[in-house]
Amino acid sequence: MQTAIIRAAGVEKYYAQPSENRIQVISPTDLSIVPGEIVALLGPSGSGKSTLLRMLTGLSAPSAGEVYWHEQPIAMAEVNVSIVFQSFALFPWLTVFENVEAPLKARGMEPGERRKRAMKILDTVGLDGFQAAYPKELSGGMRQRVGFARALVVEPEVLFMDEPFSALDVLTAENLRSELLELWQKKTIPTQAIFLVTHNIEEAVLLADRIIVLGRNPGHVRTDFKVAIAHPRDRKATAFTQLVDYIYKVLTQPDAKPPALPETPSGKKVRDQRQMHYQMLPHARPGGIAGLLELLLDHNGKDDIYRLADDLAFEIDDLLPIVDAAQLLGFLTVTEGDAAITATGTEYANSEILRQKELFRTAAVTNVLLLRQIVRAIEAKSDRSVPEEFFHDMLDEQFSEEETLRQLETAINWGRYAELFDFDASRRRFIQTETLHAESDAISSAEIDA
Repeated sequence: MQTAIIRAAGVEKYYAQPSENRIQVISPTDLSIVPGEIVALLGPSGSGKSTLLRMLTGLSAPSAGEVYWHEQPIAMAEVNVSIVFQSFALFPWLTVFENVEAPLKARGMEPGERRKRAMKILDTVGLDGFQAAYPKELSGGMRQRVGFARALVVEPEVLFMDEPFSALDVLTAENLRSELLELWQKKTIPTQAIFLVTHNIEEAVLLADRIIVLGRNPGHVRTDFKVAIAHPRDRKATAFTQLVDYIYKVLTQPDAKPPALPETPSGKKVRDQRQMHYQMLPHARPGGIAGLLELLLDHNGKDDIYRLADDLAFEIDDLLPIVDAAQLLGFLTVTEGDAAITATGTEYANSEILRQKELFRTAAVTNVLLLRQIVRAIEAKSDRSVPEEFFHDMLDEQFSEEETLRQLETAINWGRYAELFDFDASRRRFIQTETLHAESDAISSAEIDA
C-alpha cells in the first residue's frame, strides 16, 4: 500500500453556537491522497467540497481531527501544494511572465533560476510567445493556462484544482482537460497527485483515477471508488455511461443508501450519517418546477436526468435543485437516474394557474415540515402573524447563517406562490394571506350558524 502524501484523519468542520448545538459543515471524514492518482471530488452545492479542499491544503484548520503531510501534522510541515481556482485570479498589472514568476519571487528564488523555471513552464503549457502580454489581452482559455503555469512553476507535489474549467466555454474547457491529462500521463510535470473539485460528472469520469462523492447536511463521503477504465476514455462507451449514471443516482438519491457500483469500479460505500430534522429545501422556484414537469410530459413522462441536463445545456448543479424540489413535493420520482412524472405532477403541469396553486399548496403542506409549521404557527396566533426570527432561530441550529437565510427565502417564495401565507418584509413577519383569512372567517361563520 502506498504511503499517503496527504492524509485526513477524522477531520470535521463545524461552527459553535451560543446554545449547546453547533452547525456541522463536514462530519468526521477520513481521506487520503496518494502518489500517481488524479482524485475528483463531486457533490451537490453546499456539501462542503471547497471547505474540504481548504483543510487538505492547510489553508483552513479543521475543527476536529488532523490533516497529515507525509505523516507529519500539516501545521508543522513544509507543504508543497498549489491551487488553481475557478476565477483566473491573475494580477492585471503584471505580464504573463511576471504572473508566472510571482510565486517564485515570493519564495526568494534567484532571478536567473526564476526566469529559467518560468520560461520552461510557459513553454510546457503552450504560452511561449505570450510572455509580454497582459491578462486583458488574452482569452479566457489563455488566462487559465497562465493560472495553470503559475501553479505548476513551483513544482507542487500535489496540484489542487477548484472547478478550474467551469468559467470556460465548452470547447476551450475540453481542450484544456485533454492537455492537462497529456502532461500528467507523460510525466511532463513533476506533480505527484492531482485533486480536482468539480460539479461536472463527465469531467470527473474523463480525468479521475478515483472519484469521491459527498453528501450534504453535513458534508460526508457517500461513495469513494477507483475508476477502472483505461485512458483514453470514450464518452459513448458502456462502462463510461454506466459510471456517469451511477454518480447521478448517488447525487439524486441523497437519503438512500448508495446503489451498487457498475461492474468494474470498486471501493467502499458509506451510509448517510444522520437525517436532518428539517429537510433542506432545494433553492428552486415554482416556475422552474412547472417548466421541468412540462418538459417531462413532452418526453412521455420520463427521461434520464443526464439527458435532460444535456438537452437543456444545464450543469448538474443547475438542474438538481429543480429535480429535488419536484421530488420533495411528490410531482416526480427518481429511480435509477430516471425522473418520472407522477399523476399529481401530470395534473399540475396540465392545469391552469389557480389549480396549480391549489396542488402546490397541498403538496407543500403535506411534504415540507417548515411550511407546515409556519402555517400552523400563524393559525395559532390571534393576530395571524409570526415573526421570522422564530423560525430563523430554529433553522440556525442546524444550518449556517447563510443557508438559514436561503432556506427562509425559499420558504417565503413557495409560501407566497401557494398562498399559504404572505410575508411583511418591513416587519419581518409571516402573516396570513387575505384569501386564507377570508376562508377562515367563512368557516368560522358557518360553524357559528350551525
